[in-house]
Amino acid sequence: MARHLRVEYPGAIYHVTCRMLGDVKSRLFKDDADRERLLERLSERVEQYNIRLYMFVLMTNHFHLVFETPEGNCSKFMHSLSTAYTVYYNLRHKRHGHLFDGRYKAKLVDGDDYLLALSRYVHLNPVHVSGIKNKSLEEKIRYLRQYPWSSYQSYIGKRKELSYVEYAPILAEMSGKERDRPKRYREFVESGLAETDEEFIEALKESPRSIGSDHFRGRIDELYQKLIERSNAPEDISFRRITEPLEPEKVLDILAEIFEVEVDEFRQRRRGSYLRAVAARYLSRYSSLTQREVAQLLNIGTGAAVSQQMKKLSERLPKDRRLSKMLKKVEGKLDDLRRTEN
Repeated sequence: MARHLRVEYPGAIYHVTCRMLGDVKSRLFKDDADRERLLERLSERVEQYNIRLYMFVLMTNHFHLVFETPEGNCSKFMHSLSTAYTVYYNLRHKRHGHLFDGRYKAKLVDGDDYLLALSRYVHLNPVHVSGIKNKSLEEKIRYLRQYPWSSYQSYIGKRKELSYVEYAPILAEMSGKERDRPKRYREFVESGLAETDEEFIEALKESPRSIGSDHFRGRIDELYQKLIERSNAPEDISFRRITEPLEPEKVLDILAEIFEVEVDEFRQRRRGSYLRAVAARYLSRYSSLTQREVAQLLNIGTGAAVSQQMKKLSERLPKDRRLSKMLKKVEGKLDDLRRTEN
């Protein structure tokens, strides 16, 4: 069977489903440790590939993600995520070979109303399984609000927001004051328990490649057809990865210029310094280095240590306006350099 081609472009939004290879009784997550590891890998790669993750739901034998790709790199992001989890799963559970049922399913999503309706559909997945779907409305609501392996709890204020999930675009669709939006979103989602959104369910079935209006589906179909026609042309690059990685030393040079330090400062360990974390962030994002490669380049130790440093940096940014402004300058310079070189 021919390999299914992906339509990719900067700013594309996808609904992705990954299902485990095997029958319906197969378990992609055998316990909470497996779920935690998938979310850990997900948070790392959201940072590494500059992904805007809007929501997720982990089920027994599959998971759902909805995300935006500012750099048009859905395939690279998903390949890295699925490979990392497969390696972990096979080692822990003493198995080998493929874990997922073929390539993941990815549909491009039209914005606004379709994205909002999709968020309700995805977040309601936990109550549509056997053993739950025939329970009373009150029991379904209670189960949904308590389900821990989803972004829903943090959307409705039942737990702290996750650093790697972007909440604002969905919550902005709710009317009223900002502080009331989590409550209004909860009401919007849970209204779907009493009455099915038949119009959206039909929209899901309209195309294997997209979810949206007739115009949007037509545009995606045109892009897909062009991709098929050009896939064998050696000189065509219009649907390949949008940009090539920058040389690590060029990334470090720009960082040194913005922060007014020597390049070696980014390789030195200093208490309270965020320089190595900043370097790790942009080497991952703009040079496409793995966390292990970043660790070796910056003398950090391990890939896990790199992940921890980048996580702490992400947590610091909302509280440090000066650092945030400097990083915006860094990104502007790196984006300019990348456009020049590509």
